[in-house]
Amino acid sequence: MPSKLYVGNLAYSVSNDDLQDLFSQVGQVQSVAVITDKFSGQSKGFGFVEMSTAEEAANAIRQFNDTELKGRNIKVNEAKPRESSFGGGNRAGGGGGRGGAGGGRGRSRW
Repeated sequence: MPSKLYVGNLAYSVSNDDLQDLFSQVGQVQSVAVITDKFSGQSKGFGFVEMSTAEEAANAIRQFNDTELKGRNIKVNEAKPRESSFGGGNRAGGGGGRGGAGGGRGRSRW
């Protein structure tokens, strides 16, 4: 089963090909993605690498975490599942900016 890794503290010049070349030294790379800003196209300084097996991923963490790539010591660890932007988070509804205990009476623009 493929295992996804988070790769952080990347130099902005690091490309998908750079990560592919590096991580293929320890196993079969399924996918690589350096995350970029959707407006500027500039790297955000992190990315993800998916290895073929959990064993290869563990080897990649041991071999590459805190090692130098293009002048920066990269961080490599197991990627955490992405949290949904919906629900959860202990956010209580209600509130808002107007109303409350007597506040806003007579000042509404509506």
